[in-house]
Amino acid sequence: MGLPREPDPVKLFVALLCNDSSLFAPVESDLRDLFGPVDHASAALPWAVTDYYREEMGPALQRKLVSFHDLTEPGKISAIKNMTQDLESKYLWRRGTQQGRSVNLDPGYLEASKVVLASTKNAAHRVYLGGGIYAEVTLQFRHGAFEPQPHTYVDYRWPETLGFFLAVRSIYLGQLRARRRRAS
Repeated sequence: MGLPREPDPVKLFVALLCNDSSLFAPVESDLRDLFGPVDHASAALPWAVTDYYREEMGPALQRKLVSFHDLTEPGKISAIKNMTQDLESKYLWRRGTQQGRSVNLDPGYLEASKVVLASTKNAAHRVYLGGGIYAEVTLQFRHGAFEPQPHTYVDYRWPETLGFFLAVRSIYLGQLRARRRRAS
């Protein structure tokens, strides 16, 4: 019989999707206020994966990923997703009676064997966590690399994104080793 035990802490990251690259700096500053220092960031890359955000956010979107130094409990991802939802509302655009997001924030976490994304949308491959939030394993670490799942978003398959997560995994494993040394 297996006994319940607390999982290792995980590495938090947030994927930013912006319609104006000048928003990256203030949004990252707000994220640091919420989650602590950033320890790794990707370059901003043009994002033209789908028209899903076009009407709300415009055509010239850019994607950037940031990870945070402080490790967290995986069970906090629902609360973290709701915090990023609140932060998105700070950057709403308004034109008359219309409004929409200028930035989309998608948090998730990395552990040694996988990358997990949080979402407000249900789907067959997502598990409900509570508080209106679902989670999915979007990348699995196997044979020395992160591998996409059938449902993995296109931008999480990009070599730049996979490289970002490999670098973050290396940082994370170093942090776990240091924690274990301090604990023994």
